[in-house]
Amino acid sequence: MNRTDTFIQEVSDVLQNNILDFWIKKMTDPSGGFYGQITGAGEVVADAPKGAVLNARILWTFSAAYRFLHKTEYLETASKAKDYIMLHFIDHRYGGVYWSLDASGKALDTKKQFYALSFTIYGLSEYYKATGDEESLKFAINLYKTIEKESLETVYGGYIEATTRDWHELVDMRLSDKDANERKTMNTHLHILEAYSNLYSVWKDPGLKDAVIRLLDIFAEHIFDRYSGHLGLFFNDRWDSKDSGVSYGHDIEASWLLMEAAFAVGDIDVLNRIRPIALKIGTAALEGLQPDGSMIYEKHSDGSTDKDRHWWVQAETVVGSLWLWKYHSLVSGADYALKCWKYIQDNLIDYTDGEWYWSCHNDGSKNISDDKAGLWKCPYHNTRMCLQVLEIFSSIPSEGNPWK
Repeated sequence: MNRTDTFIQEVSDVLQNNILDFWIKKMTDPSGGFYGQITGAGEVVADAPKGAVLNARILWTFSAAYRFLHKTEYLETASKAKDYIMLHFIDHRYGGVYWSLDASGKALDTKKQFYALSFTIYGLSEYYKATGDEESLKFAINLYKTIEKESLETVYGGYIEATTRDWHELVDMRLSDKDANERKTMNTHLHILEAYSNLYSVWKDPGLKDAVIRLLDIFAEHIFDRYSGHLGLFFNDRWDSKDSGVSYGHDIEASWLLMEAAFAVGDIDVLNRIRPIALKIGTAALEGLQPDGSMIYEKHSDGSTDKDRHWWVQAETVVGSLWLWKYHSLVSGADYALKCWKYIQDNLIDYTDGEWYWSCHNDGSKNISDDKAGLWKCPYHNTRMCLQVLEIFSSIPSEGNPWK
């Protein structure tokens, strides 16, 4: 078996037996939906809050896995996630989705974080791809229209972060405690773009196409730093940057998501405008690569670095590196991907209890203080990495593979 076939087999095994199996067997809540948390030590927290982002990402994960692998248990899990979101997370009075529920499924934090609406679009549109379920498409479209109505900032362009339940100004708009309290962020724009692109793949609405192109223009004109190649993180309404730090994981993730969005709209002029920007973002991200193949987390505005190796950053490094190889002819990109995959195998995958650890510290020790599953620890990044590997190599003739 050549190295390419081995890589594909390893990734397929981890996807099915380590990631997806964990979420089906250990995260399914017999009282409905999915548990809100499993600690880094592997303990189920049955009374933990249930997050919109986690549930939307579960929906996307199992819908995408079913589309690619056609296993009944993946469809059943996707349907369970879709039904729970529709019943509990959708705000049927004011629209949008709640940020979180309590363990029984009652609304807990009712703010409207547009990041969460975006991931719900992403999950529902993927479920429609997998099943043809018209209800999921209808609600995905409704959420897109809600974002356009309640989040779009029409003076300077772009989208604000959050509002109250009934769409009024929110004092604290932060997505998480580590974020700056600014009205516009790279992270939310990236995932609105991702959601809109996925929706456009099944709903060819001209207004949605324009919104995707508008988002790509925002990245090109405001979020991308043409001098450093990195992405800005936090901005005010006028797009003045409020933080000069670097998120290596978001850089490498954006480098391929921008290209994916440009491919989705099918406009060669858009693609030609985005391609060099995506390449520069991707190569700038490689500044975070370490000799062992891993990618460090971030560089702060004071020049200090967080050298933990987060699970999601490694997953995005594999995908982004493969896209640099496939779509930008960066020959070394394939080797970067393979080396990072080896790091993941050796350091992040929990072969005993399933799933991946949150991170490894710079000294090589595993981080078991942070969740194995929770509001932010989801199956989306690592599942998507695996599916991207399988998809990329299924579409490449054997003579085009980087390793023989």
